[in-house]
Amino acid sequence: MDAKAVQTLNFSGFTRPGNFEGRRTGFSLSRTGKPEMVRMSRRKMVHMEIACSYNNIPASILESGGHKFPLEEELILKNKSQQIQPYLNGRCIYVVGMMGSGKTTVGKIMSQALSYSFCDCDTLIEEEVDGNSVADIFKLYGESFFRDRETEALRKMSMMHKFVISTGGGAVLRPINWKYMHKGVSVWLDVPVDALAKRIAAVGTNSRPLLHDEAGDAYTAALMRLSSLFEERGEFYANANARVSLENIAAKLGRSDASDLSPTAIAIEALEQVDNFLKAEDGGYAR
Repeated sequence: MDAKAVQTLNFSGFTRPGNFEGRRTGFSLSRTGKPEMVRMSRRKMVHMEIACSYNNIPASILESGGHKFPLEEELILKNKSQQIQPYLNGRCIYVVGMMGSGKTTVGKIMSQALSYSFCDCDTLIEEEVDGNSVADIFKLYGESFFRDRETEALRKMSMMHKFVISTGGGAVLRPINWKYMHKGVSVWLDVPVDALAKRIAAVGTNSRPLLHDEAGDAYTAALMRLSSLFEERGEFYANANARVSLENIAAKLGRSDASDLSPTAIAIEALEQVDNFLKAEDGGYAR
């Protein structure tokens, strides 16, 4: 079932490329853990479309860190996506990794290249829980409540096709989540902890419920907590079908700093690793 069937299925929050009209209904992630059919208000639907939307902005005008994506990278990305599309057979791609690893940014670029739709699980859950932020959900209901909503979101997405899905940093902790994600192809963005700490310290930790209560300067606090989290989660991230190491990308490109990489370069490597997985799975694309 591909993204074009979304409206027929009436899954709230999931949109296909282009606009569509009609009755706004969908499944709600109820606090009892059971999906409920609800009629969506126009305002609610607009918010949900922010959570899961097709990224139709040309890569040439997207920017990261003040640097426009080189045309050469765009062409490589396009060629690689065209190469693997027939062998994906519409399977979803789940992007996993630590907080701040760029899952949403890279995921949107991948979805555009593949002509897939995009969904950010955290934003979807926020809209389902009365528009509360992830940080507020943790405060009001606790982490376990959030993880239950996350599992329900992944269960629903596992029934879809042609989506790139950005997951929360802790989604890898539950085996049931891997059961759902392995119905598609999972990609781990492996970013050095030091680079993650620099990114997060630069923008602040208020939106990071597992970080913002740490003492000390922003960088040191983030580095210590992220190091601890990675020790807990590293083995779980390794369950992904494909690993994208930013250190390896930097080495291949002759860069000394893994932080100095464009999101497009990372997306290209992600598709390359997906390609390697598909080839191994299919005996070198034997037909």
